[in-house]
Amino acid sequence: MAEKQGLEQLMQNLPQQGRVEWLSYRPEKRAPVNIVEKIEIQENGIRGDHYAGRSGRRSITLIQHEHLTAIAGMLQREEVLPEQLRRNIVVSGINLLALKDREFSIGSAILKMTGLCHPCSRMEEVLGEGGYNAMRGHGGINACVIQPGVIHLHDSVKAV
Repeated sequence: MAEKQGLEQLMQNLPQQGRVEWLSYRPEKRAPVNIVEKIEIQENGIRGDHYAGRSGRRSITLIQHEHLTAIAGMLQREEVLPEQLRRNIVVSGINLLALKDREFSIGSAILKMTGLCHPCSRMEEVLGEGGYNAMRGHGGINACVIQPGVIHLHDSVKAV
């Protein structure tokens, strides 16, 4: 029989590895996203992204691929596309909320979760009526850069 673990121990146990499913950046505010196969992470964010050099707490945004299905379901749609949600990285196979207060690696970069990435008012415009509320609790996370590097499509995501 396994030894009973405390809550702190349980929260640190994260053997799952995720995988990068989609990458993008936006060169300008309100511009369409550029969908790419790799992004370069600099000390101040993603090279070429309009957020680079602004708030270090929101240098990079991530969302779980599994949540796209949940958001689509709440909107009674067959699918929601990553580019509609305007996040930089879509990952699968790992619970992003389990990365709270932790550093994690993707490709050669190391990031740290800084908080939740709440939906913006544009979600009503992009997803239609109820888009904002469909994304509540499913908007993903914000991260800051600990170590610059390059992230490629299909790279693994793992806690450091």
